[in-house]
Amino acid sequence: MKDAAGTTTMLAPERMDVSPVDLSHVDLEELQGLGRLLDERPVSLHGDTVAMTLARTWLKVRTRDGATGPLVANQVQRLFERRRDRRNVVLKARQLGLTTWTAARFFLKTITRPGTLTLQVAHSRESAEEIFRIVHRFLEWMPDELRDGPLQTSRANARQIVFPAIDSQYRVVTAGDRNAGRGLTVQNLHCSELARWPKNPAEILAGLRASLAPGAEEILESTPEGVGGCFYEEWRTAGETGMVRHFFPWWLEERYRALGVDESSLSEEERELMAREGLDLAQIGFRRQVRANFRGLARQEYAEDAESCFLASGDSVFELEAIEARLAGATAAPTLRRNGELSVWLPPVPGKGYVVAVDPAGGGSEGDYSAAQVVEMESGLQCAEFAGHVGGLELAELVTGLAREYNGAWLAVERNNHGSGILALAETVCKYHRIYREEGQAGWLTTVVSRPAMLGRLGAALVESPRCFMSRALLLECRCFVRHKDGSTGAQNGTHDDRVMAMAVALGVRDEVVGKRRGTRG
Repeated sequence: MKDAAGTTTMLAPERMDVSPVDLSHVDLEELQGLGRLLDERPVSLHGDTVAMTLARTWLKVRTRDGATGPLVANQVQRLFERRRDRRNVVLKARQLGLTTWTAARFFLKTITRPGTLTLQVAHSRESAEEIFRIVHRFLEWMPDELRDGPLQTSRANARQIVFPAIDSQYRVVTAGDRNAGRGLTVQNLHCSELARWPKNPAEILAGLRASLAPGAEEILESTPEGVGGCFYEEWRTAGETGMVRHFFPWWLEERYRALGVDESSLSEEERELMAREGLDLAQIGFRRQVRANFRGLARQEYAEDAESCFLASGDSVFELEAIEARLAGATAAPTLRRNGELSVWLPPVPGKGYVVAVDPAGGGSEGDYSAAQVVEMESGLQCAEFAGHVGGLELAELVTGLAREYNGAWLAVERNNHGSGILALAETVCKYHRIYREEGQAGWLTTVVSRPAMLGRLGAALVESPRCFMSRALLLECRCFVRHKDGSTGAQNGTHDDRVMAMAVALGVRDEVVGKRRGTRG
């Protein structure tokens, strides 16, 4: 066998220490002992996990110069290993080594934990074949004694490796295989480049998750590709679903450097980025090359933050430059209520007038959110924002409570669909009577006539008074509010526009009420 005759280092499970052993004499019992310790971080390993040590001492990879060498974790792989949990979603720049590292981690789990089935799902046939070559190389460089013993295979082709002695399997499939995972019990699942999966990725992912064993490890990983879609939703809702988010920008890859630029040529944006992230001139040189070569796709392919990398694909209704500029300065709300559903930037000021505008939804755990915006009448400042899956009496009590808190504000509820019921509850049950009315009828009606004017008013405010908008979530919804091919406007597929519409109602009511007060409305 290629390099297994010499001695190497591995962890002795009974002592949690690193000691030299002849790798060729590791038996099934020792493999299982190591399998129980893969996630441990003994003091002797200086913060490394046992899996990281085994990857370095057992596994071989093809280096970038075409040679074969040990798998030594890079910075991104170490950061991921430090924060990794049972369920993970990874947003990253291009070619940071996460797929190789996941393959290595899952390969070690497969060969050291009997009864393990690992499934890696690639977005294309070419990618699946490349992942399988990585895994097959791991196996090829294991000692002959292991491959003829506990790691003997009964099948090692067609992107499937079966270890009958330990009843384990390693499979690499494509997302286009709708039967992937069907009828199986999977302990390790890696979904690679999820944003680029074909057809209906959400449906495919749901099927794969149905195959997961209790306690299975799950890694969803991708570079971004547009706002909306399965990966975007998994990333956006990770806090609600218990997924651990991992974001890795391009500068964590040490190879991403170019000829240094002249310091005197640095823009203000480049200086701020260098100061914030600790970048040097060679990295700025690389960044300039990327932006010249990739142009509008640079932020997507070489991500710098976890928001702007999701590019809106479509004809945006609002001015993207204004939104991006405001996003750069927007900060988190100092006060959060209702488990983060209600954000408060500015508390009520005595003597000030306010409007509480509501875009209600049905209140179920799926679909659209009910949203409410609290806006100061005179200045147009956004003071508070609510978004959550509530409806009915709970929503009526919440928004009337906000209206009372903000000096008895005007309550403007969009009366389309669910709104009429909320208005009835607000008046009859919650006993709130300062309700906005159009031509004597309670509520705001959005129509094909009023909708363009509402959105135009919001678009103008984003450009003319960007500092009035406090909510990053609102700004992100504005960014992916697009014109569709049929001429309609609304949220890009997979995203929401509830905050947008609530703000459009708020500004519409403000314009009318303040206009009447100033004598500029009839």
